[in-house]
Amino acid sequence: MTDTTARTAAPPVAAAPAPAPRRARVRRGLTPWLFLLAPLALLITFTYAPVANMVAYSFTDWDGVSPELRYTGAHNYAELFTRPELFEVFFVSGYYLAASAVQIAAALYFATVLSFDVRFRNFFKGVLFFPYLINGVAIGFVFLYFFQDGGTLDSVLALFGHHSSHAWLGTPVSANTSLAGVSVWRYLGLNFVLFLGAIQSIPGELYEAAELDGANRRQQFRHIIVPGIKPVLTLTVILSVSGSLAAFEIPYIMTGGATGTETFVIQTVKLAFQFNKTGLASAAALVLLLIVLAATWAQRRLVPDDRVDLV
Repeated sequence: MTDTTARTAAPPVAAAPAPAPRRARVRRGLTPWLFLLAPLALLITFTYAPVANMVAYSFTDWDGVSPELRYTGAHNYAELFTRPELFEVFFVSGYYLAASAVQIAAALYFATVLSFDVRFRNFFKGVLFFPYLINGVAIGFVFLYFFQDGGTLDSVLALFGHHSSHAWLGTPVSANTSLAGVSVWRYLGLNFVLFLGAIQSIPGELYEAAELDGANRRQQFRHIIVPGIKPVLTLTVILSVSGSLAAFEIPYIMTGGATGTETFVIQTVKLAFQFNKTGLASAAALVLLLIVLAATWAQRRLVPDDRVDLV
């Protein structure tokens, strides 16, 4: 009897795929850059090129009109840091920083309340977000009539028996407080929407588990909502600080920088277009940019954006 050895047929070896043609590989590598070409061109044209020109102008005495530029070195920066009145306008930003704190607190409160089941919550969401949709120039003119002598505010106060002859935009303290209050009303909706979206992205199972454990709304806010929206809260603080340092639209429309309401940006605009000191204005704008970047960097270092896993 002959022993036979069972042999299994080896599976056929798959043929290696042929390498893609060189032209196809090049086209595949260039395709993403073709889609990025238009936005990169716009970004360079309208952002980086103007910033580069601003840096170059800051070392000249250009008046904004003359075709000739005379290099002056660091003279503009020396003048900027040796004239106290050019930096005193930064004290006005303190009003807007305080208003930003109120704005963030109010937006977080309304977003927390309206994220739960509340009657007419969609109506209140629209009411809170509506001011952000209005043009800033229109808001400036509306509140200019609101705060003028005998205007809307005085008329409303008179209905409650309070007759005031106070000029709301007549003194530095009341004018800056009024303008900061307008900025709170103007930008509250933006922060509200950011907070609301962040809160609604938190899984609902966490609230159910917290309620089963006996946690009330305040404890849920402290241990669930605040850690869950920390990245958005950090972003909001950065935007508020930079916006406070660069406040321009509302004070420029309502007072034009008069009565002690001039901000650093308004002063820079006046240097460039009213006093024809474009070189000095460019230096001021660059200093403001560096201050905003430094404030953002410091905030990121002091409050790192740690990822929190709530699940």
